Amino acid sequence: MALAKFYKLSKEVQSAQRRGWPVVALESTVITHGLPQPENLKLAQEMEDIVRAGGAAPATIGVLKGQLLVGMEEEELQELAQDKAPRKLSSRDLAAAVAQEASGGTTVAATLRVAAQAGIQVFATGGIGGVHRNAARDVSADLSELARRQLVVVCAGAKAILDLPGTLEELETLGVPVIGYQTDEFPAFYSRESGLRNSGRVESAEEMATLAQTHWTLGGGGLLLAAPLPGDAALAHEQIDGWIEVALKDAQVEGVRGQAVTPYVLKRVSELSGDKSLKANLALLKNNAGIAAEVATHLSPKTGQLGLLPKQA
Repeated sequence: MALAKFYKLSKEVQSAQRRGWPVVALESTVITHGLPQPENLKLAQEMEDIVRAGGAAPATIGVLKGQLLVGMEEEELQELAQDKAPRKLSSRDLAAAVAQEASGGTTVAATLRVAAQAGIQVFATGGIGGVHRNAARDVSADLSELARRQLVVVCAGAKAILDLPGTLEELETLGVPVIGYQTDEFPAFYSRESGLRNSGRVESAEEMATLAQTHWTLGGGGLLLAAPLPGDAALAHEQIDGWIEVALKDAQVEGVRGQAVTPYVLKRVSELSGDKSLKANLALLKNNAGIAAEVATHLSPKTGQLGLLPKQA
């Protein structure tokens, strides 16, 4: 489809789409709000390289000076990573950022919207947003955007700071399949176990691609592919839950509200865990990027031509 003038596709994404090669979307709030400098830029570069190594083109999505970037050139990625006051952009915030020529990182919801408009079918992230704990009606826009956009979202479940049973109930209400990648149990972000079951399971990226194509043919929207993080990086569910409870209480005491809650709590949990949670976060992000690239190759019309993609294909 023809994109509006405020969209800019990177040379790499343009080349991949022109040739029918697979593309994987990556969000950018992990760069602008999830990690400190310079670790944020290093992770962004590593995730892009993992996607390339899997045979797909990375499309890191964000907003820079009012322009929606679908894939970033190296200098754009550096500029966003070093921005001193970036906005945190959900789908509702995109128009304001564009109109006001602002810069910011896109959440799962905003990335889903932009990726869908750009014709991308696979998106890798850490954990999706969801239903917040102890809140009467605090539900992330990630869920509603996921329900309406035809993408496979590869994640390590929902962020562990959330109400996981409530999030799965909301996904069921919205008609979003929650598929475990080689597991029956919904992963809990930092932990491989949650005690909760997925709605389905696949054993391979190829099987997931077939399931997604069937789901879309039948009129469905987004699908969640929940992949547990590698075992050597995983934390015990009971241990991480204790740190989360402390962090949530600290946020309440300090009056943290709205979009600021998630980055605050994740940072506080990292402090309480002695950076164990940070290491787990980095591991799951990289793992998800690799799985997403593999799924994308099986959805691509040019799967027979795949291999390691150069930075400028």
